[in-house]
Amino acid sequence: MSTPWEAPSQTPDLVLFGGTVLTGELPAGPDRAAQVHGASALAITGGVVTAVGGDGLRHLAGPATRLVDLRGGTVLPGINDAHLHLVGTAMTLFGHVKIGAAAAANWDQVVGILGNSPVPPDGWIRAHGWDSATLGPGGAQALAQCRQDVPVVAFDQTGHQLLANAAALRRAGITDATHDPDGGVIERHADGSPTGLLQDGAAVLMNSVLPDVPRTVLHSALLKTQALLHARGITSLTEPGLGPGSPGLFDGSGTTGALELLGDMAAADELSLRVAVLMLFAGTGGVSAAAVRRGLSSGLAGTYLSRGIDPRRLAVAGVKVFSDGIPRSNTAWMHEPYGAKCTHGHLVVAGDTDEERVAELGRILALIDDAGLQAGIHATGDAATETAVELLSGLAPGRGPERRHYIIHGAFSGNETLHTMARRGIGYSTNPLIRATAGDLMRGVMGEERFARHQPLRSALSAGAAVNLASDSPVTSTDWRRTIIAAVRRATPSRAGAANDPERITSLEALAAMTSLPAWQDHAETYKGTLRPGMVADLCVLDGPWPDENRIEELMERQVVLTAVGGQIVHDLSGWPA
Repeated sequence: MSTPWEAPSQTPDLVLFGGTVLTGELPAGPDRAAQVHGASALAITGGVVTAVGGDGLRHLAGPATRLVDLRGGTVLPGINDAHLHLVGTAMTLFGHVKIGAAAAANWDQVVGILGNSPVPPDGWIRAHGWDSATLGPGGAQALAQCRQDVPVVAFDQTGHQLLANAAALRRAGITDATHDPDGGVIERHADGSPTGLLQDGAAVLMNSVLPDVPRTVLHSALLKTQALLHARGITSLTEPGLGPGSPGLFDGSGTTGALELLGDMAAADELSLRVAVLMLFAGTGGVSAAAVRRGLSSGLAGTYLSRGIDPRRLAVAGVKVFSDGIPRSNTAWMHEPYGAKCTHGHLVVAGDTDEERVAELGRILALIDDAGLQAGIHATGDAATETAVELLSGLAPGRGPERRHYIIHGAFSGNETLHTMARRGIGYSTNPLIRATAGDLMRGVMGEERFARHQPLRSALSAGAAVNLASDSPVTSTDWRRTIIAAVRRATPSRAGAANDPERITSLEALAAMTSLPAWQDHAETYKGTLRPGMVADLCVLDGPWPDENRIEELMERQVVLTAVGGQIVHDLSGWPA
């Protein structure tokens, strides 16, 4: 392409040339490559893309224009991770003792790490990252008598379970007389005494007594995490859960104070990420209409608007709702029984029966919709997903689609629900890297047939559903390259992906699902997500070409050498040409 798609009326501030520009748009039609490989240069003026075309764009440069020779590299829209727990990720990376697979291969090693950990000023040792899929059983027994001198709380990789030692159980007052809360399970010995494993809604019992993370600690962790995300090419994200329900999610650090801290960072021009926040009024179990009503009436939704913060930088988008749990905890709600316990699971919404819980979920979604906010609904079982879609479809005509409510994770017994989602404007945000990393365990729990159907990406795109791919960090890595590969290959640790897997998608479709498609979820497709004239200059640059489809693993060899948000360079490797 020798001429720009649109010539700027002003001298550009930045011109990138000598590479390939991928627009981020969803490929369509047989000649998919031509749609996205037709440009080699891009011009930016005043934080906006003003021209996309051939290397002739260099001639638009003035004395103050920065010219960057891509040297065969690739320009992408900035990555938009539509489900990334920013606060939880920050604390996991820079605040807690690490006991994940990279740090420990067995429970004895976990105990050794915790035994040598210094006691923080608040007197609690917090750790993160254990996973029974890699460490095996026995975690509760291993931690029970670990560190009798100090309470220890260890959060698992999924965010749905924690382990507490005896000292922590005593501090929280959890005994054999403590009842399981709504949507939660206290694992017990034969005599009824707690083992130390708390699942889903039961985590609230422990997190509620944990001291808040000091503001200075969280601020520092957030700044470090932001720099890391920019170094990976991430410019936008959805933080799915801050607010008064924080004790029921991960480590409980996503408090209203954390929500306010993000506002302070935006006001001080410290926040270069674009962040959409879902409020959390209850954690991974026990959400009720009463809790949501109280949260909505608190004024929390207007936290940033009342401060005049640019909503394109930071905004409260809606409310996160946990409708069920996860398969490995036997708390996903499925039509057919699954797992060693041969259970259907159930909704973790308040209520004593399935009928009561479904009705309560309906009231919750109506409240969110009436408030003019978006509902992000965690649903990992097919019964939970399809029930949530049915309830959303029953909202007042013409109102729900405007909110862009969406399903998080999602499991489906058939394509009918996906077509309903497309017709009703209900989005679908899912996580291929979770499927890839925990796939062997999930296959064993769900069964071969259901696992093969898990995350039906091709079916969702074919149905016209608004799909996006996200990390769910800290559950998995924020490295979007791994997510792209997982969506293309659909492999698990023990099995290569089948070449004839009907739910595989192409790498360019996966890229669109991490750039232009999540912009729809943010009500932002008119200004971000694609590299077209008039769009904000949110982009990242890879140091080489986009790999061929049959060699997509080579994407891991590509490094992000430059990232910009609104034309502002937020990551620039030393030595990259100026």
